[in-house]
Amino acid sequence: MPTSFNQSVIAEFRANAGKVGGPFAGGDLLLLTTTGARSGRPHTTPLGFVRDGELLLVVGSNLGGPHHPGWYHNLLAHPVVQVEIGTATYDALAVPAEGTNRDELFERCVRAAPGYADYAARTERQLPVVILQRPEPDGWQPPTEVTTLADKLMEVHTWLRAQLLHIGAEVDAHFAARGAHNGPAEPPPALGLQIRQRCLAFCQGLEFHHTSEDAHLFPGIAARHPDLTDVFAQLAAEHATVARIQDELASLLADITLSDPHRFRAEVARMSAELNAHLDHEEDHLLPLLTHIPWPPPAPSPTP
Repeated sequence: MPTSFNQSVIAEFRANAGKVGGPFAGGDLLLLTTTGARSGRPHTTPLGFVRDGELLLVVGSNLGGPHHPGWYHNLLAHPVVQVEIGTATYDALAVPAEGTNRDELFERCVRAAPGYADYAARTERQLPVVILQRPEPDGWQPPTEVTTLADKLMEVHTWLRAQLLHIGAEVDAHFAARGAHNGPAEPPPALGLQIRQRCLAFCQGLEFHHTSEDAHLFPGIAARHPDLTDVFAQLAAEHATVARIQDELASLLADITLSDPHRFRAEVARMSAELNAHLDHEEDHLLPLLTHIPWPPPAPSPTP
C-alpha cells in the first residue's frame, strides 16, 4: 500500500479507537510497528489479522506481490514489535510459523479471510504467517511494585534470567524432538524460528540494558563512590565477556537453517553461566546503593 494511504489509515485508526472505513470497514485491523532492519527507525503498518485463541496471526501477503513485505524483513531483524488494537497498545514477540504449523495456520487465515488464497495464487512465494505472542517468557511475573531504582534493576534482571531459562527449555525440547525422530517424515529443522526470535529478542534486550548501564548508571554511581573503582572495573570486564558470547549467539542466529544446534546449545549454556554470575555480582554491590533512589525519577522542578 502507498505510504500516503497507509498514513491516512493510521490517522483514522488512532482517531476512532481502531475503527476505519474504506476497504477495511468492518474488518479486523491492527497497527504493527516494527523497527527498520537497516534504518533502526520505527515503521507502522495497518494489517488485517486473524485470532487464533489468545494469539494474533498476520500474513505477509504483500497483495500477492513477488517479495515479502518490508515489515516482515524488519521483524526478522528485530523480533519485538508493537501492536495497536482498538485503544490498546502493547509489545509482542513476532514469530513466523514453520512447516505443517504454518500450513494449518494459513488455512485458518483463509477461512477467516478468503482473500489470502487469492494473494497466494498470484505469487510463487509462500506467504509467511506470523504469530504475535507475549514477549515475556512463560511463568515470568514482574515485581508487584517498583518504587526504587533497586526495584527496577531487579525487574530487568528477573526478566533476563527468565528469558534464559525459557530459551534453554525450548532448546532442550528441540533436542528431545530430534532424538525422538524416526521414520520417513521430515526431521526437525536445525533450530527453528521460535528459538531464533526468542533468543534474538533476549540478546537485543540484554545489549540495551548493558549499554544503558555503561553510559548512565555506572558512571553516575562511580562518581559518588570512588571506593568502588575496582568493582566497576570488574563489572565492565564482565560486560565485555557477556558481549562476546552474545556476538557468538547472534552469528549463529544469522542463518538459522545452517546453525549447528550443538554449538548453539553450548553457547546458551555459557551465556547462562556467565550472565547469572554477573547479575549476582552486580546485585551484591549495587542494590544497597539504589534502594533509596526513587523510580521513576521525579519530574524536574519548573524553572522560576
